[in-house]
Amino acid sequence: MKSEFQSQYSTKVMEHFMNPQNVGQIENPSGVGDIGNPTCGDIMRLFIKVEDDIITDAKFMTFGCGAAIATSSMVTEMVKGKTIEEALEITNRTVTEALGGLPKVKMHCSVLSEQALKAAINDYYKRQGKPSPIDIPENEHEQCDLSHSDNDEEV
Repeated sequence: MKSEFQSQYSTKVMEHFMNPQNVGQIENPSGVGDIGNPTCGDIMRLFIKVEDDIITDAKFMTFGCGAAIATSSMVTEMVKGKTIEEALEITNRTVTEALGGLPKVKMHCSVLSEQALKAAINDYYKRQGKPSPIDIPENEHEQCDLSHSDNDEEV
């Protein structure tokens, strides 16, 4: 029998929450993206390793709710093996679709995962001494679900 929590989330979200992929740090990363939202408390750090314009590895560290952990896990899976240009096509909607959907009040987590990826790519360009093709507007964020509890998980 599914709990109320499990019935709100797809099987894929639950898989990535219970068994997140690519947790941790990359030693000598090509780029790091730090994104957080003080309103809801979700904080993501995304690491990428780039070789010959291809993202060869991606890892994350996230403090937040189950949806934040699941979206972080999914975006790292989606980005591996992609060129920078292909990675820039990943949006919060493509992350959400890959997870089989998210409740509306948790869509901000997919926005954070997209922003963390873009921030890591921006950092990669900065480290290369090249101008970045993207711009991350400050405070670009959907309304947070303010019902987070003290049971947030850190991965």
